[in-house]
This record gives sequence, C-alpha cells and structure tokens, in this order.
Amino acid sequence: MSSNVDASSKARNLDETTSNEQQIAELYKLIDGIETAMLTTRNSNGQLVSRAMQTRQRVAGADIWFVTNIKSHKLDDLHFDSNVNVAYYKPSTSDWVSVSGTATISQDKAKIAELYQPDLKAWFGDLGDGIHNGEVNDPRIALVFVKAESVHYQMQNKSAPRVLFEIVRGSLTGERPAVGPLRELGASELATARASGQK
Repeated sequence: MSSNVDASSKARNLDETTSNEQQIAELYKLIDGIETAMLTTRNSNGQLVSRAMQTRQRVAGADIWFVTNIKSHKLDDLHFDSNVNVAYYKPSTSDWVSVSGTATISQDKAKIAELYQPDLKAWFGDLGDGIHNGEVNDPRIALVFVKAESVHYQMQNKSAPRVLFEIVRGSLTGERPAVGPLRELGASELATARASGQK
C-alpha cells in the first residue's frame, strides 16, 4: 500500500516538461545556495553513515568537491564502497536536492591549492611540527570528488499560503498535494551538462 501512496505522490509532483538546460540551471542555483551538505557513505558493516560537509566546489554536471582529512573514517568507507549520496536541504523554502554518485579520493596538489581557504586551518589544527599545520601543504589535506550519476530535486514555486492550501485540500480530498515540481536528472542528462560546460 505504501508503494502505491508513494507513487501517487511522485506522479502528482513529477515534472517532465521543463527543459534539461533549465533543470540544470535550477539545480546549480540550489546547490550553490546551500552551504552545508550531508554526505552519506556505507561502512564495512553495511551501515549508512551521514555527516555534514561544506561544499568546496560544484562543477558542471553537478559534480562536487569536498575537503577532508586523509585520516578520516569516511575515507575508509569510500575504500569499501564508493557509492555515496549528497543531500541538501533549505529549511526556509523546503527546497531539497539529492545527488547519487560515486566518490574518489585525491591529494592532487594543484587542486588542493585551488580549493584551499584559510578557514580550513581551524579544522586541521597545528601539531607544531612545521608540517601538520593546517596550511595548504599539510599532508593530511585530502579531497573527495563526487561524480553525480543521478539527481532528484524539488523546489517551491508556490507561496506558503498556497502550499498550505494544497496540504489542507489533500487532507480533505485524499489527493496528494501538489506542493512543488519534483525533477529528475539521469546520467545522460548530467553527461550532456558536463560536455556543454554549463555552469
């Protein structure tokens, strides 16, 4: 029964008419407007683990760069299973984004230098040995690159009173409320965005 309910809700809100180019533009705007993401990995016990991460860079195709510590347990998870989810949520509007993809670990010096900001020093600390000091050449600094394979997102296009009206009407009629367009982008659409360089 729950699957039918879920399917009904999705069908009510799923938007299949908006162009891929517009969807990509909306997606980028949403990701760029939400500073903190939740990165979910799977550990060697099969458990899902989520943690807050600051997006360092979003590139074409909704691919995402994060900075982390090479000693972090999340990297153990990624060695076990590179499949991840990155989720964004904006409480003020209830907009959300879910990015499913594969993650790779990098310590490319040029990319670290590109993404490094002084605020990172607070997260790494200074061990006082002149090497592990939180500066750009600190060997603990690593990058996680998430290549998006599919994306789901929903953004509000109605006023708060209208959304409330839809919810109340749904409770009275039994119909799922149309609260905002739900959009999906698959691997082919994301690959096209990468190839076009749309940013």
